[in-house]
Amino acid sequence: MDQTSRTKSVPPPKSLKVLVVDVGGTNLKMRATGQKDALKIPSGSTLTASKAVNLVKQNTRGWDFDRISLGYPGPIINGRPLREPHNLGGGWVGFDFQKAFGVPVKIINDAAMQALGSYKGGRMLFLGLGTGLGSAMIVDGVLEPMELAHLLYKRGKTYEDYLGLRGLQRLGKKRWRKHVAKVTKILKTSLGADYVVLGGGNSKKLKELPPGAQLGANENAFLGGLRLWGQSTRGPVIVDIGSVSSKLGA
Repeated sequence: MDQTSRTKSVPPPKSLKVLVVDVGGTNLKMRATGQKDALKIPSGSTLTASKAVNLVKQNTRGWDFDRISLGYPGPIINGRPLREPHNLGGGWVGFDFQKAFGVPVKIINDAAMQALGSYKGGRMLFLGLGTGLGSAMIVDGVLEPMELAHLLYKRGKTYEDYLGLRGLQRLGKKRWRKHVAKVTKILKTSLGADYVVLGGGNSKKLKELPPGAQLGANENAFLGGLRLWGQSTRGPVIVDIGSVSSKLGA
């Protein structure tokens, strides 16, 4: 399918039951269709792909799902991780998640999954303030996962060095907030975004939001995972996700 084409086919069945797995540098979060809260399991630098799968399978025994959406903290090409994550263990590249889980799996960059759940139209930039710095943009319904985190920002350090967890710990909350505001303004202007959604666990540490920015909700990653399979309570919105095109909303 052409990556820029919008699907006109019959939407997926509305009865799909989806398990959304959001893999972060601090926590592995799981939530299935019909559940109100996500289950959090600590992750960290020793979490390999096989360990993550085992944790998910152990902690979702008895859960009712027939599809999985997996948010991965790194670039995805053709539905597979392009390289190993910066803040986790190894073994992700080339791992067969569908075989390991035994159900169909769609893998997407974790920031892109949150962006999908946050999108309300127009040109939206998503920045995920977590262990690292996630980024994605949706322009008129076309999703483009981005890798802004490792671009140089200042003093030989990257955007992630300042806005990620390391930056927060090094700078302290007050200085970190100033850099979040500065970088948000820079990226919003340079990318021509109508608005910026600031998500991720550390977004809660912001006292004030930069102009043109709004705070993401915790449930947006889950909603984005549902939207990957055409399951959504918001819409209708058409979003192209590389080679995966979905009609969002009932």
